[in-house]
Amino acid sequence: MTVSNQYETIKLHKDGKVARVHLNRPQSLNALDARLMEELLAALKEVKHDPTISLLILTGEGKGFSSGGDIKSMLSLSGEEQFSRIMDTISELVMTLYSMPKVVLTGIHGAAAGLGLSLALASDYILCEEDSKLAMNFIGIALIPDGGSHFLLQERLGTHKAKRLIWNGKVFEGQEALMKGLVDEAIPSGKLEEGIARYTKQVLSAPTKAMLKTKEVYVELNKERLQHALDLEKEGQWLMRQTSDHQEGIRAFVEKRRPEFKGE
Repeated sequence: MTVSNQYETIKLHKDGKVARVHLNRPQSLNALDARLMEELLAALKEVKHDPTISLLILTGEGKGFSSGGDIKSMLSLSGEEQFSRIMDTISELVMTLYSMPKVVLTGIHGAAAGLGLSLALASDYILCEEDSKLAMNFIGIALIPDGGSHFLLQERLGTHKAKRLIWNGKVFEGQEALMKGLVDEAIPSGKLEEGIARYTKQVLSAPTKAMLKTKEVYVELNKERLQHALDLEKEGQWLMRQTSDHQEGIRAFVEKRRPEFKGE
């Protein structure tokens, strides 16, 4: 096994044909700030260009997978230029993960919310524990999903169900997420590593070149649609950040109270 020491907010391990990336800001439930996203992107590119790797596993350190975008760091963005850079990083991150020429497994325990859930949705197989809590909860602060989630949810659920899920912002535990089609497998709590080991064995004993050629076909069919969704999300998110409802949502989040939206 080889361990990369060049990153601070993620951990990258390689063992034979398997690479594993851990999000590593456990003190903030692996909230995605600019540094973590940049380091994750660099690690994904490293894995992408490693011809020895067939399977990439994405997990989170600590009590959960990821609580989503780091709201405190997002509040510090001073203008459209900074916002644009962050959104461009998110777009490249999601496109790199979605088009990764490896089988990609995301293993979820605890929270997978907002942008954290978007990353999971960009993978090929999502495994979660039964007491995991998954939420596309941008609506709670009067924003729209980003990270390509409009496209990724449409692919998994269809447009109507995706729209309802986005508008409701509901939290789903593992079994309900499985029933809705958000994840591919829900396993007993505390058994995530056993599930990952089982899926790893399954992939490594399969004809992975044929699997990855099928993935390549779907990526070629869909990557323009995904990029268009990312572009639309960037434009829409900037507009939503200017609304009175978003300002109220942020105040309510900071003050730990229920927001009072006015549709403005």
